[in-house]
Amino acid sequence: QVQLVESGGGLVQAGASLRLSCAASGRTFSRYAMGWFRQAPGKEREFVAAISWSGENTYVADSVKGRFTISRDNAKNTVYLQMNSLKPEDTAVYYCAADARGTYGSTWSGQYDYWGQGTQVTVSS
Repeated sequence: QVQLVESGGGLVQAGASLRLSCAASGRTFSRYAMGWFRQAPGKEREFVAAISWSGENTYVADSVKGRFTISRDNAKNTVYLQMNSLKPEDTAVYYCAADARGTYGSTWSGQYDYWGQGTQVTVSS
């Protein structure tokens, strides 16, 4: 069992930056691919970024490419989402997720086994 706790969300103006963190419990964190998803009001949950267990492979959605970066520190059992040049359309609850079965991460939410409770990001114009 893995528990995930996100932090770092908040209210910012357009153009600002935030760094989200996701702290994981358990000794097997370094074996899991990790992902970030987000869900805006009235919309379905969407993929944002994923990272392989080693951190060597990353993938981000086209909507955030060039602005968001995913990284991880396996020694700290933490995955990060650095968000720059934020836009109002980035407003959503952001969730981190752990994939216990995959290696490289996935854009499909169904691949992930564990989810955090989410952290709110609000970007004002």
